[in-house]
Parts: sequence; structure tokens; C-alpha cells
Amino acid sequence: MEGPTIFGVVVLAILVMVVIGKSLCVVRQYQRGLIETFRKYSRTAQPGLTIVFPFVQSITFVDMRETVLDVAPQTVITSDNATLTVDAVIYFEVTDPVRNVYNVTDFRMAAIKLAQTNLRNILGEMKIDEALTSRERINAQLRQIMDDATDKWGVRVTRVELQSIEPPRDITEAMSRQMKAERDKRAAILEAEGVKQAQILAAEGERQARINRAEGEAEAIKKVAEAEKFRQLTVAEGEAQAIETVFGAIHTGKPTSDLLAVKYLEALGRIANGKATKVFLPIEATGILGAMAGIGDAFKEGQTPIAPEE
Repeated sequence: MEGPTIFGVVVLAILVMVVIGKSLCVVRQYQRGLIETFRKYSRTAQPGLTIVFPFVQSITFVDMRETVLDVAPQTVITSDNATLTVDAVIYFEVTDPVRNVYNVTDFRMAAIKLAQTNLRNILGEMKIDEALTSRERINAQLRQIMDDATDKWGVRVTRVELQSIEPPRDITEAMSRQMKAERDKRAAILEAEGVKQAQILAAEGERQARINRAEGEAEAIKKVAEAEKFRQLTVAEGEAQAIETVFGAIHTGKPTSDLLAVKYLEALGRIANGKATKVFLPIEATGILGAMAGIGDAFKEGQTPIAPEE
């Protein structure tokens, strides 16, 4: 009797330990536990130690952390019939573990297929140039569509990122040639603008130089004219003073007609010494010639001219 009794106690102890082990469950900090009673949802267990009834209740753990979902590369066709190979990554987190488990069979597969179909739709409405330069807009549109569609699955899509958009080789080469031609065009335009600006600046400089030279020449002519005017005024004033002095001396000396006749003859001698072949005498010369005849008669008679009285 002792043998079966000991065996039964051991079996009972093992069963108790198994029951206790099945009853005690630990929910991690980043998890939530969905407890089912007879395969029907009953409650959600929070992080920590949770007790369930074995063989009656079961628990399913749901990870609440943000998770990365990789969307495999696929070929899409743009609105201008160009083919692109695109792939993406989706960042999501579970907000409602109940809906995440009971509203969708395989969330990962559903999310991948949803992303692929919507990528085809979004890129199919764009031209290839627009698709290659609109990553941010594509990411935003796809994230909004994914977030709206996965809300009933208890999931929030936080980010969607396109990893790569690869056009075919021939399109890549054509775009490379186009970019090179565009750069050459911009370089030629910049060079032409530089030459134009240089010519404009050179013309402006030449114009300003001519203006400066003209102003300098005008100022020099003005200075020379002023100097010539001053010289002529000075000479005229000197001649006027000399004439006034001579005129005053003549009137002060009270010259006789005989003296004037002699001076006139001296002046005629200087005139006759010039290069002119003809000499015109003024009308007043007849009176002076008469005075000269009187002087000749006086010398013939031995008379001495009377000097003017002082």
C-alpha cells in the first residue's frame, strides 16, 4: 500500500505544479495579454503577474512596440508609361491589441499587400520626373492611406519611407544626358551673362573715362582762356598806360610841327625798310610834307629853328 500511495502523491504533486505553472503568467512591460475563456475573449492583462485558469483560459501576448515592416521591391508603371522599381519600409505600432488580433488574420501580410497596391496607385498618377523628385509627398500620401486603412486593425502607422526608386537603365542614361545638357546650358548662359556684364562695365568705364577727359579738356580750355584773357587785359592795360604816358609827355613837351615832321620821317624810314613793295601814305602827309619843305628852306637860308619854350 505504501508504494501506490507514494506514487499517487508524487503524481498529484506534479499535477499541482503543472497547474500552478499554467496558472501563473508574466506579461512583459511592452506586451499586453489577451485572456480567453473557452476560446472567447474575456479581458486584457496588463504588464506584470497574471493568473489564468488552466485548461479553461488561455493567454495571447501582443507586442506593443513600434515595429518595422519591409515591403519587397515591386515594379510600377507611371502615367507616362515608364517603369520604376520601388520598395519601402513601414513603421507601425499596435494601439488596440484586441482589434489587432481579432480583426485581421495576418496583419503583416495585409499591411505589405496594402502598401504595394497603394504604391502602384500613387505612382501610376505621376510622371517619372515627378515620381523621382516627390519622395516626401509619396511618403505622406502612403502613410495617410495606410493609417486610415489599418485603424480598424488597431494599428497606427507612424512613418512610411521609400527606400529606393530605380528607373530602367535606358531612362537613367537619358536622364543623365538631359542633366548634362541642362548643366551645359546653364554654364553657357552664365558665361554669356558674364561676357555681357563685362562688356557693359567696360562700356560704362569707357564712357565715364571720355566724360572725365572731356571735362578735363573743358576745364583746361577754360583755364587757358582765362589766362589768355588775363594776359590780354594786362597787356592792354600796360599799352593804355603807355599811351597815356606818351600822350601826356607829348602834351607836356608841346612839340612843334618841325619836330613832328622829323619824327614822321623817321617813321617813314622804318616803314620803307619792310618787305612791302608799295607804301600808302595817309592824307595828312601833305601837311607834313609842307612842313618838311619849310625846314629845307630854313636850312638853305642858314636859319636855326627855334626850340620850343619850356
